[in-house]
Amino acid sequence: MEAKQLLDLTIEAIDERHGEDIEAYDMAGQSILADYYVITSAGSNRQLHAIVNAIVDKIHENGKEDYRIEGNRDSNWLLIDMGDVVVNVFTEDARDFYGLEKLWRNGKKLELDLDED
Repeated sequence: MEAKQLLDLTIEAIDERHGEDIEAYDMAGQSILADYYVITSAGSNRQLHAIVNAIVDKIHENGKEDYRIEGNRDSNWLLIDMGDVVVNVFTEDARDFYGLEKLWRNGKKLELDLDED
């Protein structure tokens, strides 16, 4: 699966589970770890885990089986490393505290086409 297709599936899954303040950065040529970084917030730990499960389900449906999840059921931050795409899902307070977007300021922030329900 190409990186852009994986990114699109990831954004779709986050949007379907009502992730908040979704941002994606194109880091190709800037980072040796991944081409795209995605960050989103969840209103609760329950929603955080629902978002992560939705991403995993969506990529499985499309044949991607190799990924790692960092964090546990009590975490306020879960990371999904899918190789070309790395996703950070935070509770709102944890996202404010860590401020990861600052790490990606050299990348290109992508305009996302999200369903506005």
